[in-house]
Amino acid sequence: MTVTIEKDSTRTLTVPPKARRTSQRPVRGGKPLISYGQWWWALPAIVLVLGVQYAATLTGGFFAFTNWIGLGSFEITGFDNFAKIFADPQLLGAVWNTLFLAFGSVILTNVLGLLFALAINRTLKTRYILRTLLFMPVVLSPLAVAYVWKFIFQFNGPLNGFLGAIGLEEFQKTWLADPTWSIWAILITVVWQQTGFTMVIYLAGLASVPVEVEEAAALDGAGVWGRFWNVVVPAIRPSIAIATTLGLIQGLRIFDQILALTGGGPAGATETLATEVYKNAFSLGQFGFGSALALVLTVIILAFAILQQYVTRDREVGKVS
Repeated sequence: MTVTIEKDSTRTLTVPPKARRTSQRPVRGGKPLISYGQWWWALPAIVLVLGVQYAATLTGGFFAFTNWIGLGSFEITGFDNFAKIFADPQLLGAVWNTLFLAFGSVILTNVLGLLFALAINRTLKTRYILRTLLFMPVVLSPLAVAYVWKFIFQFNGPLNGFLGAIGLEEFQKTWLADPTWSIWAILITVVWQQTGFTMVIYLAGLASVPVEVEEAAALDGAGVWGRFWNVVVPAIRPSIAIATTLGLIQGLRIFDQILALTGGGPAGATETLATEVYKNAFSLGQFGFGSALALVLTVIILAFAILQQYVTRDREVGKVS
């Protein structure tokens, strides 16, 4: 390395090419046994994902076009299973129940989760305790939650007891045995358990909203709704996309709560695609038909997930100012 000093006291350093290389720790015995950053470190996980998830999914997709009963040989029946699905009124009702629970849970959990997040974001002194209490149902087992609510919805349970205590005996019902109200009982159970998860997502998004921007908007005369719509909503757009996507996928896959509360009854009023897959594949032994139902459910989940991502995308990304 050479150093030259010019007349104007400006120092110039000339570094030889060999000295510019980053110094590396010498390796004993030549090439190291393990090199960091090698792709094959992830090979076991890749094999498991390919074998357990993708291979199983493709196999199930293949059996959806057969009449396999789980044992022995089978025949390829083409689209007969799918024609049977869309020709059966009960299965079409299961599709509508699936969509009802999915969109109902997404709307209610997002609205309630956002309201809770806004309420306990910064101002309340007891916000940490409230966050814990509201998030606690999320960590409970769905079956345990369903059995608790099953006790609440019984005819002699706390709900009808409360209605009778306040003089509303005419509203007492056998909630889980009523074809109209049983699906609503399942929706209430799902919303009660999932709202805390959505609240946490929105709390994370609200933490990125600068307080100074909200204060500046308030000084400019913006009201509560104006600050929320023009300041908060654009800032939490990624949180909205995540919460709605996860909620929609979870809503389309509701199974545990239905199995514990009603078992799909009464008279199939609460059957969904998930429960129909379970009953046809594992109870009736019609694995081909059950695989067809599972494939229809998968296509519905993919379609709505892609549509939801398109609707909630950030339209400002990619624009040239």
